[in-house]
Amino acid sequence: MNYFEKFKVEPGSKVKLRKIDPSFSGGHKGAKSAADEIEHYQKKLRELQDLLYAERRHSLLICLQALDTGGKDGAINHVLGAMNPQGCRVAPFKQPSAEEAAHDFLWRAHIPAPACGEVVIFNRSHYEDVLIVRVHNLVPKEVWSRRYDLINDFEKNLVDHNTHILKFYLHISKEEQLKRFKERLDDPTKHWKISEADYKERAFWKDYVAGYEDALSRCSKAHAPWFIIPANHKWFRNLAIARIVVEHLESLRMKYPKPTVDIEHIRREFHAAKRV
Repeated sequence: MNYFEKFKVEPGSKVKLRKIDPSFSGGHKGAKSAADEIEHYQKKLRELQDLLYAERRHSLLICLQALDTGGKDGAINHVLGAMNPQGCRVAPFKQPSAEEAAHDFLWRAHIPAPACGEVVIFNRSHYEDVLIVRVHNLVPKEVWSRRYDLINDFEKNLVDHNTHILKFYLHISKEEQLKRFKERLDDPTKHWKISEADYKERAFWKDYVAGYEDALSRCSKAHAPWFIIPANHKWFRNLAIARIVVEHLESLRMKYPKPTVDIEHIRREFHAAKRV
């Protein structure tokens, strides 16, 4: 099964999230049965990221979006944590600072975009400006409705400069979200994650779903696709994201660069030094 194609939002299609099962598990019966496969793809991620860093011809931008408790932090920790921190960083998108709010809405997305050889993960992203601002009427409709085209142009510009973009929507059910909220309440080590806003935002579930459906439909392009990842099972979420990233990086057919020094000369120098 090619995960890249299975979970990709086809450009031009109309997304209806209710038709997608958030508990899909790819034939696995549970986390234990998928453990070896997850480990395999984590290892491949590390190898391919090393190639990306060494070759320095491409960069990779990964956008993670989800409703509250959808698993963005978990995906970063368990899947993308397999990468070498030297060539990988995370850019969180929280409430805009005064400086960010004084610029156009894409300014804060361009600054942390990856350089050649680098992987950058957007924890939330520029899509907040067609999601939360829409749901809570923070800007007029005539403003946010124009932003889809601006986002597509922005991403195309990155792609034209050798940045590869993979965007993941972590799809959970309303019931699973409530279950995860309860787990946070029952676990003292997770109390720091709790805010009153989390529960208040549940009242806007349908509005957020409508916002995501429009963003996924209007901004999934061949050069910057969206993927809808069934995320009720955290282990399957990890597996699916890892496989998609691996499948894409493998398609780049990267190679380690040729040495810039005479290897045989260095080898002779090394053996000579050993004899001293």
